[in-house]
Amino acid sequence: MKKKISGLLVVLFLISVMGCATTKEFESVQGDLARETKALKEENASLRKDVEKINQAISGLGKNQAEMGADITDIRDEIQKLKGTVEGLRKDISLFKEYREKVDNVNFKISFIENFLGVGSQGRPDPDKKGKAQQSPLKGVMDKEALYQAATETFKEGKYDKAIIDFNNFLKQYPDTEYSDSAQYWIGESYYFKKEYEKAILEYEKVVKNYPKGNKVPYALVKQGLSFLMLGDKTSAGLIFQQVIKDYPDTNQARIARAKLIEMQ
Repeated sequence: MKKKISGLLVVLFLISVMGCATTKEFESVQGDLARETKALKEENASLRKDVEKINQAISGLGKNQAEMGADITDIRDEIQKLKGTVEGLRKDISLFKEYREKVDNVNFKISFIENFLGVGSQGRPDPDKKGKAQQSPLKGVMDKEALYQAATETFKEGKYDKAIIDFNNFLKQYPDTEYSDSAQYWIGESYYFKKEYEKAILEYEKVVKNYPKGNKVPYALVKQGLSFLMLGDKTSAGLIFQQVIKDYPDTNQARIARAKLIEMQ
């Protein structure tokens, strides 16, 4: 475009110099020059618009990069939050394990208490036996059942002093029945719950000596060991626990004895 304008100027100059140009020719050349100038201006304006579009595009790219940077920052923040959540879950799992261990320990203690308070038919009259006793024409059998049942209920109510009296009365009348070893055992338990551990030890010993074939012997031995522990005599307690493990393996009492031996180490 610039070369064309320069050519026109040269032509105009030559016409002027040579003096052979007419007015009409001059006007024609002048019109061409004006048109070329206008076209040049339009082209220049178009170039400016193109440059402006390029600048806008560059600006937009910068904004996109900034937005991408912000998005990346947000993602990093979310990752940190997720890490914190995972860490919190790990702590919760750790707490859950701790609580589970505590629950297991409580269940163990509950099982222990149930063993010594009587499970199933142990420590209390068998309902079937009681029914048979009620149907028996022998009044003495009914009295035996009723007396033992009343003493047991007194013990369960936590009236240990009265329970001791009631069980002793039962043993005076019925020293050798299917309930006698249990009655003697509950006397030891009554003293144990009263925290009179020396008396409890003596009463548990009567279970072992007077009713060696009864099912309360391993229970009485374990509670003897626990009583010695409460008195601070670990040596005696350890010997009794070892006896239980030896004489009554694969029983709940043996498992309790092992657990106590481990605790004592």
